[in-house]
Amino acid sequence: MGEVMEVTGVLQSVSDLPVQDPPGEEFSAADLRWVKYASSEHHCDDVALIPYDRMEAFISGECNNPEYPTRFHIERGRKRERGTLKEVRSDDYLLYRMYWCSFGPENYGEGGTILPSRRYRLNTRNRAARPQSMRGCTCHFAIKQLYARPSLALIIYHERRHVNKSGFVCHGPLDRDAIGPGARKVPYVGSEIQQQTMSLIYLGVPEENILQTHIEGIQRYCGSDAKVDNLASQYVHKLGMIIKRSTHELDLDDQASIRMWVDRNKKSVFFHQDSTETDAFVLGIQTEWQLQQMIRFGHQNILASHSSFGVSKLKYPLHTILVFDSRQQALPVAWVITRSVTKHDTSRWMQALTSRIHSVDSNWRIGGFIIDDPTSELDPIRNIFSCPILFSLWHIRRTWLKNIIKKCSNTEVQREIFTQLGKFMYSIWSEKNPMDILEQLFQDFVDQTTFIQYFKSFWVPKLEMWIDTIRNLPLASQESCGAIEGYHLKLKLKAYDDSQLDALQRVDWLVHKLTTELHSGYWLNLYADESGSFPEVKAEYIASTSWQRALHIPDEAVLFDEKEPLSAKVASQKDASLMQTVWNAGSEFSLCSCSWSMQGNLCKHVIKVNMMYAPRKDFQPSLSFQSFQRVLLDLWQKPLDDSFSLDLSVAWVMQMQERIQKVAELAASDGIAQVAGKLPIQWANKRGRRTAIRRTSPMRFLPHSNGSVQRDLTPKRNRKRRRLSNFSG
Repeated sequence: MGEVMEVTGVLQSVSDLPVQDPPGEEFSAADLRWVKYASSEHHCDDVALIPYDRMEAFISGECNNPEYPTRFHIERGRKRERGTLKEVRSDDYLLYRMYWCSFGPENYGEGGTILPSRRYRLNTRNRAARPQSMRGCTCHFAIKQLYARPSLALIIYHERRHVNKSGFVCHGPLDRDAIGPGARKVPYVGSEIQQQTMSLIYLGVPEENILQTHIEGIQRYCGSDAKVDNLASQYVHKLGMIIKRSTHELDLDDQASIRMWVDRNKKSVFFHQDSTETDAFVLGIQTEWQLQQMIRFGHQNILASHSSFGVSKLKYPLHTILVFDSRQQALPVAWVITRSVTKHDTSRWMQALTSRIHSVDSNWRIGGFIIDDPTSELDPIRNIFSCPILFSLWHIRRTWLKNIIKKCSNTEVQREIFTQLGKFMYSIWSEKNPMDILEQLFQDFVDQTTFIQYFKSFWVPKLEMWIDTIRNLPLASQESCGAIEGYHLKLKLKAYDDSQLDALQRVDWLVHKLTTELHSGYWLNLYADESGSFPEVKAEYIASTSWQRALHIPDEAVLFDEKEPLSAKVASQKDASLMQTVWNAGSEFSLCSCSWSMQGNLCKHVIKVNMMYAPRKDFQPSLSFQSFQRVLLDLWQKPLDDSFSLDLSVAWVMQMQERIQKVAELAASDGIAQVAGKLPIQWANKRGRRTAIRRTSPMRFLPHSNGSVQRDLTPKRNRKRRRLSNFSG
């Protein structure tokens, strides 16, 4: 720690600890008064008690220690629910997390192919642009949200010093040999500054701007000095040269090149299956940063699948697992390169991915999974993730619109065909036969031979499969569809904007693109959004989806024509005299006259008009809302009056209603403690005395999606038979 922490006496109970709440936006261990605490679980560790909502302030303060600047990652985590303990001790937890210094616990500086950290230099032979930074640091602490007092957090510091197992300082400015001779005069470059510099280089930012940003970062640790600036300039220049000279070809043979990459980047590979006569090639990639974001944004949230990218251009198609961040932007957290869609291979890489996450947080669980391909195997998702599955229509909408614009030259014809295809999709839940609408479309536009032939040959054989999937799975919303499409456009721009077009048939080239340019771009976007360091990058990131851009259009800019109720005009924000026309308003299959929509994309004008069109009487509910209505009707299923089927249907509907209410209440509250405090008290007998416990939710006793039933943890009476000697006579 930066200062000597004050530690007093040894306590036997956490109840005797005072609650400390230092002022300021963040605080560190030096601002707390520490006490030795001994128990059967903790062997005389330093502890302190703080409000639970100040936990992030403490972690930030520990990260920004000037003598040992670092970041703390979650090494392990556990969680339990209220009412699961029969006996409650003062240090029992509701939520437990162990935080470890990101320079540990492993040590990648001892032997192997990676240079020792105590003789660090830029390795020009190894084309990897980012040296491993883990140096065996043993500094770690645990934070418990107390079971008896959920509003408080117990900090348990197991090791306060940033030293390795030998007791030597292993990182930071006080580590004399960590970055070569004269380390005390060389500027400290942490992993965050290094990743920031690499991201700017990959994105093509001029070297002068990168150097200025790099110097501002290291001056937080070593101040301003002419020699420091000179060394920083050399570092940025050398790192830029390494990245520019790096190549994806580690070997002329693509398969051998991938094996070499996997051996050098084991911590970024969660699954690898080489191609043989019996097994298909599968490569699962997830960096440590992606792992942390999947745990952070995926828990009790929705994952999405962006599948079959490059199926006709790449050697192996790319499958991406996405999460949605705090702005509901799609964030790639895992890449799977394979042509195999079999249940066996899908189950294996999904199981490997979830096992990696559960090794860090055993309580991690998602709330739903969105797929965009009707051929996707559903059983592995249900068995491994144990969650509902939703279906996204972004792919079929985009493909239809692109081919209509490409194969039909007349604008009015484009509009009418797209409107008819929208009616076809909306008729899936009606009493009409969707194929009748399709036959009418073929008759009305028989002169559009190019498009009709394409549609009959490519889509008609698949339509039955698509219709069955749409009917059987609830549909994802337009916002999530727009977010997935936004990721698709970024991926397409990075993957296909390359002078080496022959490299598309090499897997090592795709891996290089994903782990360098695409990964660095998303890292910088999220960093800029959360830190505010790059305002232009943050603004571009926020406006990267059509949904977010639609939110910035004022309501006054949308004009409806009473003579043409199915069309609307949207005034441009840059030029008020420029108006964009949206036809078939109120439908997901609306078409806009703007250039972005004419490229087959979901534009901001269509989304904004649909937002404004919702309160109108002639508004047709969206496809996702109609599928939600269908789910509710299927739950009810019109059972016989006063039958058991009616009871079961009502129970499921009430469960869904209660879950929605809990999620809405939690989203509107300041924290889970506020929601837990409103739960009613239930009196129950416990060991011969009456105690107050929180009423458990009725959802706990309904079966999970995987068919298992949760165990009833209500205290049971002791039914042991008394000995006969206790009875008289």
